[in-house]
Amino acid sequence: MRLAMRLARRGLGTAYPNPAVGCILVKDECIVGRGWTQAGGRPHAETMALRQAGEKARGSTAYITLEPCAHFGETPPCSRALIDAGISRVVAAVKDPDPRTNGNGFAQLKNAGIQVTEGVCTELAASVIDGFLSVINSGLPVVTLKIASSLDFRISTKTGESKWITGESARQSGHMLRAKNDAIMTGIGTIIADDPDLTCRLAGLEERSPVRVALDTRLRMPVNSNFVKLASKVTTYIFTTEKSKEKKRIELTDLGVKIIALDSNEEGRVPLMECFRILSKSGITSVLVEAGSGLASSLLRFRLVDKLIVYRAPILIGNDGIAACNSIGVEKLNEAIGFELSSLEYIEGDTMETYVRDKGV
Repeated sequence: MRLAMRLARRGLGTAYPNPAVGCILVKDECIVGRGWTQAGGRPHAETMALRQAGEKARGSTAYITLEPCAHFGETPPCSRALIDAGISRVVAAVKDPDPRTNGNGFAQLKNAGIQVTEGVCTELAASVIDGFLSVINSGLPVVTLKIASSLDFRISTKTGESKWITGESARQSGHMLRAKNDAIMTGIGTIIADDPDLTCRLAGLEERSPVRVALDTRLRMPVNSNFVKLASKVTTYIFTTEKSKEKKRIELTDLGVKIIALDSNEEGRVPLMECFRILSKSGITSVLVEAGSGLASSLLRFRLVDKLIVYRAPILIGNDGIAACNSIGVEKLNEAIGFELSSLEYIEGDTMETYVRDKGV
């Protein structure tokens, strides 16, 4: 099952709107087929594994990270494909909460005489498809806030110098994060200050750049920015408000940018929750946020951050440096936002700290 999960991770960032699933077929203690969800969600992992196995699939055991789908979509259900291939046993990690499946896949397999074992490595497998599960359960994608900072949580000096706080290896790790997420989000302040591409620039993974999203209340986006220049190659959204001018919207649309205008929130800015709901309806299940302290603080204040990843360099900048976040609405300790350290990795002098939010805090 752990090997199936490794295969599933290959689909992260490309499988949406479908979940990234892995499948291993084993017969006579040998792997006869393996597969994972392909770009765009098709073919499914089970289909790929069955194709590779051919006739060897008959009588084999299928290890699958998610319950096989049981509904007709663009292709017949995977439960039917497993039955027709003569699979003798299915071992699955996670029950599919999609109402179209939700136990029906297991039921179909059992009715066909296939032995089904559920709940193997459930927690680990669920972490691979947490974005898919979040969209099904809450209508929102999983939001990961990425911060590169000093030991004292400063993202730049008081003059705004931030290139580069962390080393090359940590930055490459950050690009891998981009490749594993469906979308990347930033604010207009970062666009104006840094003119980022917001693409994956790792060799061989350039085509796995995520959908790019910018929040721009008044539509100050420079038309000659890298963000706009690349809109013809990478799907690009700008969320704005009624405060933006129609002429600028048309100009950016003509350059390939998808403009979504919303009513501003009580702070006079782009409504964050609505942005994420719209993205989830377009198939986005995971969003990586790389932004300054303004957007980071807003996301934390509205409790919209599910994961926090901090690349921390072993340097001190001091109190006059720019903090990673500002006011987040916490006045008492019992109002503090709780996170749990999920993993700690050392990357050539820097550390990569991954935290998961405690939804009860």
